[in-house]
Amino acid sequence: MDHVQTAEFLGKEKITKLMLKFSIPCVLSLLVSALYNIVDQIFIGNSELSALGNAATGVVFPIFIISQAFAWCFGDGCAAYLNICQGRGDTKSAERAIGTGIIVTILSSLLLMAVFYPLKLELLTLFGASENSIGYATEYFDVILAFFPIYMLSNMMNAVIRADGSPAWSMISMLAGAIVNIILDPVFIFGTKWGMSGAALATVIGQTVSFIISLVYFFRTKTFKLNIRSFIPSLKAFSEALKLGASSFITQMTIVVISLVCNILLAKYGAASHYGADIPIAIIGIESKVFTVVINLVVGIVLGCQPIISYNMGAKNYGRVRELYGKILLCTAVIGLASTALFLFAPRAVVGLFGVPTNIPNPEDYWTFGEKTFRIFLSLVTFTCIVKMTSIFFQAVGRPVRAVVASMIRDIVCFIPLIIIYPIAFGGVEAILYAAPTADFLAMAVATALTVPFLKQLGREEKELNAILVKEREVDEK
Repeated sequence: MDHVQTAEFLGKEKITKLMLKFSIPCVLSLLVSALYNIVDQIFIGNSELSALGNAATGVVFPIFIISQAFAWCFGDGCAAYLNICQGRGDTKSAERAIGTGIIVTILSSLLLMAVFYPLKLELLTLFGASENSIGYATEYFDVILAFFPIYMLSNMMNAVIRADGSPAWSMISMLAGAIVNIILDPVFIFGTKWGMSGAALATVIGQTVSFIISLVYFFRTKTFKLNIRSFIPSLKAFSEALKLGASSFITQMTIVVISLVCNILLAKYGAASHYGADIPIAIIGIESKVFTVVINLVVGIVLGCQPIISYNMGAKNYGRVRELYGKILLCTAVIGLASTALFLFAPRAVVGLFGVPTNIPNPEDYWTFGEKTFRIFLSLVTFTCIVKMTSIFFQAVGRPVRAVVASMIRDIVCFIPLIIIYPIAFGGVEAILYAAPTADFLAMAVATALTVPFLKQLGREEKELNAILVKEREVDEK
């Protein structure tokens, strides 16, 4: 598909048809990405590793997110920049940005490995590993960290593949890796008895399969062509992409900060309660994985639509941009409300997917805290979804400041102070659970304040452009 065909397709095709074509593969890709961690945790939870194994994967999860933050920042930024350049009729700058992005991703992965390996015990302890789970966490972490370059490149490249008009290829890449992971997990955990190392090995082999499939695509791209000159660093082009990807980085890093603060506070107040330190951390680890699935449904829809949004914004088709926002918002609300119903009425069933606790002293406390976590902590998950969607939408339309504000308001500005204040003010580990819905409500108010004026501005600009076009036609007719 050359540039002219892309313009016809993204600029004139029916919005609903475009959303189905681009969003469904993207949603499936991101759900598969979430499965990498969830499948491990399900198999681990149902093995002899049980609740302590799940606590260990919960401790390593934030470190996964750190690598993903860099990869998504570079990938989503280059993807949005590519589509905006397509709308402007210029892909040369995008090629330089993508080439530079690949180089920067490789260097970032090596830097993270160099920092994390010597500090792994301190990091894992900081993220909540107890004396009971630190051995499991270290065993899992050692294997995962060795494959950071492959994991980060795969994530970065997948974003560009979607933006190049091939969401199905991105989906196949992620799906193939997930299938390999699902097949190998029971083999390595139950068959060979490799425990946490086996779970990690199954994950990284799956990631390698995904990377190879993504790499093959870069030799057959549609709207851009990389050559040796593309990999000569271009700070000017990459800086533009980096601005557009900043909100993705902030969104992911806020997850890390939240996990860090949450785990520290859960360990502190949990140890002083009848739950103990390991149960709250294990349950929040499960909540994080389930929450990731819900968010990835929403992120998949809006990221899948990102090429359509960015192109039409660059081409000044403001009416289509407004229409896209409305349809994406409706999908987001449906996902959020359905998830809320599930967490409210069947929390024990959700927690039960991750195994029955066998290596903790009070199993009933595990179920009780799990039910309270899903019913309270995720009670306003619909608002969370809309706030996340809003951030990515602003990234796609080239409004990085609004995107960053939307990314930070819920997690950094509201949630973190509240999880520190609530247990002090109201006492006990359960008070932490009420911080999330409070933050969701406040963030939703800010997201609304950011979005409504912007959409009104697009409406005014659309009317002005239409008036100019009418005058030009009248002049031509005369």
